[in-house]
Amino acid sequence: MVTSRWTAAPAQPASPRRRGAVLERAILDAALEQLSTVGWNGLTMEGVAAGAQTGKAAVYRRWPSKEDLVIDALRAGLPRFDLAPDLGNVRDDLLALCRQVREAMFSRPGFALRSVIHECDTPQAERFQGVIFGGLVEPTVRLLREIIDRGIARGETRPDAVNGYVLDAIPAMMMYRTKMCASEWGVRDIEEMIDQLMVPLLRPGSV
Repeated sequence: MVTSRWTAAPAQPASPRRRGAVLERAILDAALEQLSTVGWNGLTMEGVAAGAQTGKAAVYRRWPSKEDLVIDALRAGLPRFDLAPDLGNVRDDLLALCRQVREAMFSRPGFALRSVIHECDTPQAERFQGVIFGGLVEPTVRLLREIIDRGIARGETRPDAVNGYVLDAIPAMMMYRTKMCASEWGVRDIEEMIDQLMVPLLRPGSV
């Protein structure tokens, strides 16, 4: 068959138009991708729309502001913390839990959350407190309580160890280093925190 530049190209099947939850998932994924690559300051609604291959109006219909979009993207994307590690002793359980938290912070949603923590000013940051605490801090504290309760039942941990100060120690240290010191948590750093802070703090007769 002879063809020329005037010959019509074969018709390409049209891609199905995304709607509802499928489109929303694509927009949320695009928001996380932008946050993890260009950060909070670089994220734009136009950029998210382009990444999701949709129109800007489709984004604004669902999320009237950048903050609203990012809050939902983080809530949908952050890993879930459902089960406390159970390796037979408190030290290994705490270490495994902290490694899970570190892995979450180094995931794409974790990088996105860190960009919010580092770059948002105080009024903006206040809007994200629910995501930070509900998606990361509170689940961590809940699993810490479970680990320490098991340690108390085994006689491995002092009986008064389940209190707010002890339970806040790991999240507070990790958030402080991340926010104030812009420090990454290496595996060795986590081991030192557990061995030098938490194990002595929890040991029977330590107080």
